Amino acid sequence: MEVNPKMEIERKWMVGGWPPQELDLPLLYEQYMRQGYISVRPTVRIREEVMAGGSTQFVLCFKKGAGLVRKEIEMDISEEKFRELEDLIGLPLIPKVRRTYQLPDGCRLEVNHVDEGLPTEFWYAEIEYKSVSQASHWKAGAVSEALAAYLSDDVTEQPGQTMGAYWIATRLENEK
Repeated sequence: MEVNPKMEIERKWMVGGWPPQELDLPLLYEQYMRQGYISVRPTVRIREEVMAGGSTQFVLCFKKGAGLVRKEIEMDISEEKFRELEDLIGLPLIPKVRRTYQLPDGCRLEVNHVDEGLPTEFWYAEIEYKSVSQASHWKAGAVSEALAAYLSDDVTEQPGQTMGAYWIATRLENEK
């Protein structure tokens, strides 16, 4: 079992769908995911990640912090452990589709479609960076004006914009 502790440095934007055709971004891969939360403070999450046309991975993740920088530990777990934890949670996991695109500046844009078909469905995009300085100075407009328009709603530092908060609002609140 491999453990990968790191600092996650990531910005997040609310978006209205997949990137527009005019951006002409190369699609690197697509994943189908289901994720659920054992805890949201700190975050303890399980996720099933199915690569389109490829393998399936089961991941246990711990996160602490909020906003731009969070400590993150991820480890692969067996499908059996995943199913046990899913049963322990006892709530419907959150389905999402993630498409990862290559940006011309070397960054990768991850666009996620969450809870498709439900009244609460939404889209968001993220970019992970190597440093706080890179994240702070990165400007979508330096890549293209179309990308700046697409990524106009930066919610990185806004409270309540995590998937954990969405879990509480759409899964835990419904259990009361």
